[in-house]
Amino acid sequence: MSRTEVLLLGGRSGVGKTTSALAAHELLKQSDVHHAVIEGDYMDLAYPAPHREFPSAGFAWRNLKAVWANYHAFGYRRLIYANTASVLFADRIAEAIGGHPRIIPVLLCCGDSDAARRLSSRNHGATRPEDLERNREAARGLNDGAGTGVFRLDTDALSPTQVAEELVRHTGWV
Repeated sequence: MSRTEVLLLGGRSGVGKTTSALAAHELLKQSDVHHAVIEGDYMDLAYPAPHREFPSAGFAWRNLKAVWANYHAFGYRRLIYANTASVLFADRIAEAIGGHPRIIPVLLCCGDSDAARRLSSRNHGATRPEDLERNREAARGLNDGAGTGVFRLDTDALSPTQVAEELVRHTGWV
């Protein structure tokens, strides 16, 4: 395989992006499919926040470009990239990856109650109402902003393994 392929996993907080990426990693590993996983929401996680301290530096993009360059140098051509807004920035991600990658955008979706339950368990029950409202707004914005070519997958009634099976099927990697 010479052309890079990138599975973009976008979606609101609590939808299961990281969990789904890890479950897809396990399925691909079982099928001996070479791939890498990058959790994009952490590409600029630092204090003070680089995007506030150095707004024009593009830390997340620079870090993605550097990390992918290392994987690519060792022969990796498939990437699972989980990031909240990734489906809105497919062109910019493709530019950071370099070449002309095949981009496979997927917007993971879930209902407000599932998102609230997942966030509460992640935050040890400390999710504030204003955070949940921001999360609802983010879900609406992602859905409205994602184009018609973005595959939408509802995670509400699915286990992480079932979501991963759908993702792997959608990529055609197995």
